[in-house]
Amino acid sequence: MVLILVKTHWAAHAYTAPMRNSPSLTTKLLAMGAGFLLVALSSIGLTLWVTWKLEGGAAAVNEAGRLRMNMLRMVMVLQTEPVQAVQQHAKEFDASLELLRTGDPSRPLFVPWSDETRPRFDAIRLNWAQLQQQWTQEPRPSRDQALAQADHFVSEVDRFVETIEVQIAGWTAALHLFQLCMMALAIAAAVTFMAVSYLLVINPVARLQGAQARLRQGDLSTRLPVDTDDEFGQLSAGFNLMAHALQASHEGLEQKVQEKTASIAVQNQRLEALYAVSGLASDAASLTELANAFVRHARKVAGADAVAMRWSDEANERYVLLANDGLPRAMAEEEHCLHTGSCHCGQPQEKARTRVIPITPTSMVALPHCREAGFETMVTIPVQMQQRVLGEVDLFFRFPVVLNDDLRELLEAMTRHLASAMEGLRATALEREAAVAQERSMIARELHDSIAQSLAFLKIQTQLLRDAVAKGDTAKRDRSIDELDVGVRECYSDVRELLVHFRTRTSEEDIEAALRATLSKFEHQTGMATSLSMAGHGVPLPSDVQIQVLHMVQEALSNVRKHAKATRVELRVERHPRWRFEVQDDGMGFEVEQVPPDSLHVGLGIMRERAQRIGAVVQVQSHRGQGTRVCIELPSSPRPPAPANAAASPAQAAPVAAAPIAPHSPAPLQELLT
Repeated sequence: MVLILVKTHWAAHAYTAPMRNSPSLTTKLLAMGAGFLLVALSSIGLTLWVTWKLEGGAAAVNEAGRLRMNMLRMVMVLQTEPVQAVQQHAKEFDASLELLRTGDPSRPLFVPWSDETRPRFDAIRLNWAQLQQQWTQEPRPSRDQALAQADHFVSEVDRFVETIEVQIAGWTAALHLFQLCMMALAIAAAVTFMAVSYLLVINPVARLQGAQARLRQGDLSTRLPVDTDDEFGQLSAGFNLMAHALQASHEGLEQKVQEKTASIAVQNQRLEALYAVSGLASDAASLTELANAFVRHARKVAGADAVAMRWSDEANERYVLLANDGLPRAMAEEEHCLHTGSCHCGQPQEKARTRVIPITPTSMVALPHCREAGFETMVTIPVQMQQRVLGEVDLFFRFPVVLNDDLRELLEAMTRHLASAMEGLRATALEREAAVAQERSMIARELHDSIAQSLAFLKIQTQLLRDAVAKGDTAKRDRSIDELDVGVRECYSDVRELLVHFRTRTSEEDIEAALRATLSKFEHQTGMATSLSMAGHGVPLPSDVQIQVLHMVQEALSNVRKHAKATRVELRVERHPRWRFEVQDDGMGFEVEQVPPDSLHVGLGIMRERAQRIGAVVQVQSHRGQGTRVCIELPSSPRPPAPANAAASPAQAAPVAAAPIAPHSPAPLQELLT
């Protein structure tokens, strides 16, 4: 409870407006409006005053113009009218001068008095006083004297008017300058008003609306900065307190929900990954297919840049790259086969464990291919089953990686499922091999039940034939001969049928030992020289595929013994990029084009049937006097043999491709094509 009170007190202090004693927003807006109003009133008043002064000066100029007109009229009256009329006009002239001196604010009319206008006006008054005294007494001046005096007076008035006009021009220029200044001030005031309105009103309102929208969308961590203690500062502080209260009330529940959701998500991911691996194990028909599917799935689960799966032999002497996803092609070729312990990949069985290996420029590695490919971290996970290392899964990352416990357990569980699947495929292959052995036993029984009985029958008929010949019984002799002929034909048919279904069994992981044993036996029986060459490294063939290949090789050797008349036989085997077996002799050879394509010889039929069942291709190349060569090429992923009852007839079997070869090439076995 104390902790909650302290936390609430701290939150209230953190989200309240700071005490700066600054004016409120209302005061700021009123002060700004009052300032703008004062400036506007001052500018209007000054403009009206200057305009009033300009109007008064213009009226004074007009009144001074009237003085010129009255002066001319006085000259005319002086020549024609009596003294009383002159005096009357003089009074009017005095009234005009008095109006200029005192002014008339109601018109308005006033002289802009200055150090220049006042002396000019005084000179006009003095000159008029002198003229009035002369023109209202007898004798009157002559016309020429009056005109000269009037011209002098008008000149004085003109100078007075010019002085007034200079003053008016100055006021007009000042008014124009003031108007320009007021225009600039108005623009500056408008910009200032907009900026201040944005800073003081629009921006705080927009921030408050945005924060409200985020809060409505569920972002309870939304807070507003409290920069002032005005109305918007108080609103921001109140909003922060409200948001804090909402967040505090939902924080515990949300955290629990997130923890539970994360736990369920991790478990679902783990189950999904393991289920996917189990599905791969059940769907894969071969080890290569299983490995390719697994590396793609492991890369997706771990988020790795590349994944490689390596197979290890039973002695754990080497690791062969079985499948990869994302590895550079050059790296995959260079690291196709690694000796155990030669680099970080390929762990010895006694040290096999999950490891996270950083790859830095200073790392001491035997093979720098990972570093050259740009990888910075490698994770190695051994594939183990009952203390035996079946292979290894390598994950490559182009960034530093820290493997957490959950991901480690998930990857190790996936590799355990992979190991089980590999053993399952091996057990399936063994089961198929056991089925083959069972079929051999069945064939042996059939030999006993069919051919053995037929031979017994032939033995009886032979004895009957001897008796008939000894007695000279021609009818019995002919009947016994016919029975012997029928028996021989039936026995021959039984042998052909059993040969088509005959099978053998191998017990070695690699086919090399079985091939060497076959060649040794062939050399012992025929006296021909033999040789075996093995090139490359690859994943061993499944046992059932080995059986089919071994029998095809045996059939080829049998044809060499019967028909080729050779002195030497070579068997060349290539493991990579795909398995290829080549039986070559130096015998008499034959012309392939002369052999009918639909030949149904037993040996050829068997080879066709066996090649079809494992997806292989048999090629025969030969010329007379240049030997024969038989090539058996398997697909990249050899498929398990089809059941015996699913084998096609010889006419539908796998094709035996025949092509001419160069003069130095040997040729295939004649029995296959005759």
